[in-house]
Amino acid sequence: MSIDTSSIRKILEFERKKGYADSVVVGGLDRFLANWSGKALESVTDRKLLARFRKLGLITPNYALLNPQQRKEWIEAVLAFLPEIEKIEAEAAENKTSKPESPSKTMPQEVPAWPSRNRKSVVSALSRPSIDSPVTIISGISTRLAEKFEKLGVRTVRDLLYFFPHRHLDYSQRKTISQLVEGEEQTIIANVWEAHLSTPGGRRSTEATVGDETGNVRIIWFNNPYLAKRLAPNSKIVISGKVSVFRGQRVFESPEWEFVEDKDTVHTGRLVPVYSLTEGLHPRQVRQLMKRVVDQWAGQLEDFLPAAVRQRCKLLGLPEAVSQAHYPENATSKDSARVRLAFDELFLLQLGVLGKKREWQESQPGNPFNVEVPGLDTFLKSLPFTLTSAQQRVLKELLADLRREKAMSRLLQGEVGSGKTIVATAALLVAAANGFQGAFMAPTEILAEQHFSGICQLLSAVASQTEADDCLRSFSGLLPRPLTVALLVGDVRQVKKRGLQKRILDGEVDIVIGTHAIIQKAVEFHRLGLAVIDEQHRFGVEQRAILRQKGANPHLLVMTATPIPRTLALTLFGDLDLSVIDELPPGRQTIKTKWLRPEQRESAYSFMRKQVGLGRQAFIICPLVEESDAVQAKAATAEYERLSSEVFPDLRLGLLHGRMSGKDKDEVMRLFRCGELDILVSTPVVEVGIDVPNATVMLVESADRFGLSQLHQFRGRVGRGTEQSYCMLLAENPSEVSSQRLGAIENIQNGFALAEEDLKLRGPGDFFGTRQSGLPDLRMAKLSDIALLELARKEAIKLFEVDPLLEKREHRPLAKELVRVWHKEAEMS
Repeated sequence: MSIDTSSIRKILEFERKKGYADSVVVGGLDRFLANWSGKALESVTDRKLLARFRKLGLITPNYALLNPQQRKEWIEAVLAFLPEIEKIEAEAAENKTSKPESPSKTMPQEVPAWPSRNRKSVVSALSRPSIDSPVTIISGISTRLAEKFEKLGVRTVRDLLYFFPHRHLDYSQRKTISQLVEGEEQTIIANVWEAHLSTPGGRRSTEATVGDETGNVRIIWFNNPYLAKRLAPNSKIVISGKVSVFRGQRVFESPEWEFVEDKDTVHTGRLVPVYSLTEGLHPRQVRQLMKRVVDQWAGQLEDFLPAAVRQRCKLLGLPEAVSQAHYPENATSKDSARVRLAFDELFLLQLGVLGKKREWQESQPGNPFNVEVPGLDTFLKSLPFTLTSAQQRVLKELLADLRREKAMSRLLQGEVGSGKTIVATAALLVAAANGFQGAFMAPTEILAEQHFSGICQLLSAVASQTEADDCLRSFSGLLPRPLTVALLVGDVRQVKKRGLQKRILDGEVDIVIGTHAIIQKAVEFHRLGLAVIDEQHRFGVEQRAILRQKGANPHLLVMTATPIPRTLALTLFGDLDLSVIDELPPGRQTIKTKWLRPEQRESAYSFMRKQVGLGRQAFIICPLVEESDAVQAKAATAEYERLSSEVFPDLRLGLLHGRMSGKDKDEVMRLFRCGELDILVSTPVVEVGIDVPNATVMLVESADRFGLSQLHQFRGRVGRGTEQSYCMLLAENPSEVSSQRLGAIENIQNGFALAEEDLKLRGPGDFFGTRQSGLPDLRMAKLSDIALLELARKEAIKLFEVDPLLEKREHRPLAKELVRVWHKEAEMS
């Protein structure tokens, strides 16, 4: 197998052409390099050639951490190395049938090294097993078994060590047979008196009688006939499980068991781990394997946490924490292990986002704006309302950022309808007044089109419209020159899109409003100075970075209507400063919310009909576009047809979902806004931003399938006018957690209070329900543990202040772990 030099040459030459911005590969150049070098190493057999790979850092590349000059030097070194690889391969092919030449005649000339901080020797890594070796180095893990583990995300020994159980069964409560009670997890040690085959219900099983000094008990293992031969009379075993009563006798049904030997128990008599499984993996098999792996390998984990941090926070050492997370001595040890491992996750997350913020703000100077521009006051005075005190406070924070030489990086939180868009529009006007362009990116075409329409409507109240079509408007009289606003979405016809792209590149467009289309390669800005991202949780870190790369370190404002507790916001988005609009405009009323049972469906329909009769409009939300056998939930298309023909045949219904063309979606929304539709049946595409003041009723089907933040967003689609509004939640058969969630949304109106409740209900994982793209995953950390969040953040900031690049000797293991964790996330995202 030959080394593919053409693909890496092409990528590196393109990266050089793009000015070493790390933008030519989605996910970053490190991701491509890791994949390429992995394949290339399969063909490398010469140790000296391996040494060249090591010296260039091709095995564990950290291109993203280099400054532009270092990136240039490294790319030149690799490009100089590629012809030598090709020469070796050509000579090797010629000499296949003859005696190979000595290595000295075929090896490439010495190549320059590049910054290789925190790298392992490739030769060392390949010549002896390490925790980063494939799981197949472990005795008993075949290639076939390794494939099963790979389905669970486990590829290396390190992955196995971090393959933590999702719970433990408490088999530590040892009792005598006379003390056994029905229904509890209990453990006994007993002698086997006899064991034999039995066939209860036709199932070949093993039945045994065991006893201790206090009595006897019966055990049956269903579908396990082989145990009858293994359990020899008078052998001593440990049994753990639940006891039931059958015909007046106590019985263990299919308990865990193992022989009493002079070693640690694995399946019984302790806190027994329960691991996630996939087809072909079995509980006892995985537990035995994990015990062996933990005993043999946990001690080889390098504790990357600085000793001072570990001592100050009273945390376990890493090897002990990993060991106790799998096989804890007791409940206290298990909790101490979780605290240490959860701290690690939050600490590394915080250091990573702090590093990104520093990189963005200090890698190159920002563009300070003159914020004392007359057009801004004119615009604010023309608004048909007065800014709330919270809006005024946040606008001051934004303007203070914009006048600095460091680029702004700010997260703006605000309840649905709190007026975030007005504040963002004011900032975009300041950018335009300073001769810079602004970009406003929204997650959906509907929302982008609504922002375009709304912003243009506000501008037309204070300036004369001089140019207008579906995607472009120009206004004169507000600034010394015409102000041009463009809409760029995927549905725009190609010819028109190319025209818009040219005008953006030529600097003829001041404000570009759009979707992901804005960050496509074909879109280049003349002078991007401010990037605004709406509903920030829909976009990952990577997409934020791509948008920033469209300009020379532009200011960045990201906005969300999803309320996030302050500490959590600072942890998940530590690369951003935080502003909060915590005040709603006057006149916004409480939305009456009711969780309905299935039998109340008809009364919900009657209520909607009554509201429509009063001249109001309504939404009906379904979680799916089309029906699915796999998911029991209402589908929008089928529900629209049923409602139109059976429930509301006399009313005007519309259908909206994400698979419709932009033109069709626009037409449906236009009809609904204009009052030509009474009821809009929709998928969650209406979750964010859609503004129809006359809509007073929101009915959410299969409400148990949505998170609290989504339900709160749906509710925010009504109540935007002056009339009392209502939100009804229908759920067929909600789980216990879903019932708690529905009870919370029914009783809590405040978004931040709901966010706190959401944290309590979710536990570990991502706050938004899907992983926040670009951030390391959380396996052990519970986002509801605010005290640990605050501790990890405080320690990360303290360390970052004294050693932001982690260059001190005692911080090198931490720097290495930080690169590993964030690089792994880039590969997975």
